[in-house]
Amino acid sequence: MLLLAFETSAKAASVALFDGNILLGEQYQNTGLTHSQTLLVMAENLLSQCGKKPSQVEAVAVASGPGSFTGVRIGVAAAKGFAWGGELPIYGVSTLEAMALGLGAWEGVICPVMDARRSQVYNALFYVNQGEVTRQCEDRAISLEDLEKELKNLSKPVFLVGDGSNLCYNTLLESIPNLVMPPEHRLHQRAVGVGLAALMRMAAGDAGDGGSLTPNYLRLSQAERERMERQAASS
Repeated sequence: MLLLAFETSAKAASVALFDGNILLGEQYQNTGLTHSQTLLVMAENLLSQCGKKPSQVEAVAVASGPGSFTGVRIGVAAAKGFAWGGELPIYGVSTLEAMALGLGAWEGVICPVMDARRSQVYNALFYVNQGEVTRQCEDRAISLEDLEKELKNLSKPVFLVGDGSNLCYNTLLESIPNLVMPPEHRLHQRAVGVGLAALMRMAAGDAGDGGSLTPNYLRLSQAERERMERQAASS
């Protein structure tokens, strides 16, 4: 089965193509161009370079959040648009889980972190044993102070990944010396992890219901918060 995966939850955008469990190829771009300009072009180029046609794709996966509000919306819309004509199954996966799977750590704790502003990071924790990844908590927005308290209790290496890695490493290393900073080329969210997360869902029998796919922002956007504050002030 050909699976096309999209990742647009942060500054970098990427697309990956799988044939079953085999990764055929990936396109990755971290130039600052808007995802609406680049994403579908990258998908078309990747399919062409792999000798495949869009009509041959049988399922679509996308990082559905948390992450950049605009980026996640673009990715979900692109995945739905690509899948719509062929009525393909769509798998919306956690950005954080995809990051953990894509990192490829062998043993320890994977700590995906994305800058969520307002002194918080989007985060979840995953335990890796002999390459098998097990989720330890739900996706959340958490302060660095509270995350530090949790990580202090861990004796295993803690592998950071995501665009909040530098922030966490520089802030927490003194109190948590077992932090491991990934190299730059492994730091960012990638569509390969999105595809791996979707393949796990498919293997578990998930049918990939595109109708129920919605972005998971974890919290309200700034515009929504400001609207609610205005309503509360006027009531």
